[in-house]
Formats: sequence, structure tokens, C-alpha cells
Amino acid sequence: MKIKISADSTCDLSKELLEKYEVGILPLYVVRDGEDLRDGIDINQDELFDHHKKTGRLCSTSAISVADYHEYFSELLKEHDEIVHFIISSDMSACYQNACIAAQDLKDKGNVYPVDSRNLSTGIGLLVINGAKLAAEGLSGAEILERVDAMKEKLDVSFLVDTLEYLHKGGRCSTIAALGANILSLKPCIEVKNGKMGVGKKYRGGLHKCLLQYTKDRLDGATDIDTSCIFVTYSGGEGFSDDIWRDISREVLKYQPFENVYVTRTGCTVSSHCGPGTLGLLLLRK
Repeated sequence: MKIKISADSTCDLSKELLEKYEVGILPLYVVRDGEDLRDGIDINQDELFDHHKKTGRLCSTSAISVADYHEYFSELLKEHDEIVHFIISSDMSACYQNACIAAQDLKDKGNVYPVDSRNLSTGIGLLVINGAKLAAEGLSGAEILERVDAMKEKLDVSFLVDTLEYLHKGGRCSTIAALGANILSLKPCIEVKNGKMGVGKKYRGGLHKCLLQYTKDRLDGATDIDTSCIFVTYSGGEGFSDDIWRDISREVLKYQPFENVYVTRTGCTVSSHCGPGTLGLLLLRK
């Protein structure tokens, strides 16, 4: 049985990892001044941030349509018996619902298993990689779905954001919370739990200093971390130097003996909500 592992662009995996695990990608849409652009194809992160800097307007995002999923899955089923497709949390987007409709409509052509990751960014990516490994072991699509469903509760996904402006303007952070953070120069940790984003610990000071403390808080002394890999995922943007993510990718090894430290950049969909200067640590618990 030939199985295709696939995901929406919100998985934020690097080109190298996508190629290594032969993962197919279907892009979400970024809407810039009314124009629909494909995430990572028609627009990149720097163009997205530059648009906001020049105009004061944010780009918004749009879910993948049923028609897009139908066309994409149909093409893959011409060469594969089954598809396991990983999707951003159903609490954050209509993508999962749309994928399920398309999958049901294609039942006569092959099995498509949409996976509601209950997460975002490389939190999804962690499930994708594990799904690809299971496919390589010969598991069926149904078996892969069962295994990755069990992994969801083990995901530990968080980001430290430099500014709440993007989350606030995008309707994912209240005015009061944004105002308070700005006045106090706070940098909140955004955590993903039960498929939704929430605010965790807040840090005060420069971004680099806060990121070092955030890294220590997430990893130091923890005894239940799966040390096979960790993602250091960042949005970049003006003022966010490569030295920052390099320092954090080294810093994580001070606290845990990770076998692999993957550094990736958030795609346009995630970047449009978290804004520049964001960095997250994404891993699995045992």
C-alpha cells in the first residue's frame, strides 16, 4: 500500500525536512489588500512584515477551500492508495472541516485521513514527521491516524512574542491585554492548549534576555521531555538577527540532551498572527 504524508503550509517544516520525509504541502491563503496569495509561494514573511510597516495594515489569512482540497487530494490519489493529511487546529481555522468534506467526497477513489492536529506551526510538524516515520514502517493510514492522535496530548508548544500588535489587530488578543503588555514592556509566552492559544508567563526586558529566560523556564530540570528532537521556530523580521536563534538553538542543549535541534522559520500564515520577533520551542513530552 502506497501512503502519502501531507500537510497544510502551517506545519512550518523546512524545505530540507519536507524533502527528507517526502511530505506534500498545500498552502493556505494570505490576503493582502483584498488579494489572495498562496503562503510561501506568492508571498514570503519579509514581504508580509514590510506591508504592515509601510501601510499599518495587516495581512489576513484564509482557509483552504473544499474545492482546493478536493483537487489536491484527487491528484495525490492518482499515485497513492491513501493520504494522511495534517491540518492546523480546528479551533483556529475552517481547514479541517473543509478537508473532511473533500475526503468524504473522494471515498470512491481512496482513503484520505485528515488529521486535526489541535496545534499550529511545527507543533503540527512534529506530528507530520512521526507520521512519515510510521508510514515508512508500513503502517496503514488508519493506524497512522490512531498513533498520531495519541501524540497530540504530548505536544508542548509555546512562543515568546515581542509584540502583541499582530495578535491584537488580528482579533486574537484583547485590547486590555495588549495595552497592559505594551505599557509594562512585557513579552508574553503564548501556549497552545486544547487546540487554542492562551497567555502563559510574561517576561520583561529586551527580547534576547527574555528568550534566554524563557528557554530555561521551559526546559531546565524537566524529566519528562522526549529528547529525540526539538524545534526552534522563529518568525524573523527587522531587528531579529540570526544570532538570536543561533544562541537559543545552542541554549536548549544546556538543559536537555536533544538528539536533533531543528531550526525553522514560521510561514506567512503563522507569521501574520504572531508578528516579527517571535520565537518558540516546540517538542514532545513522554
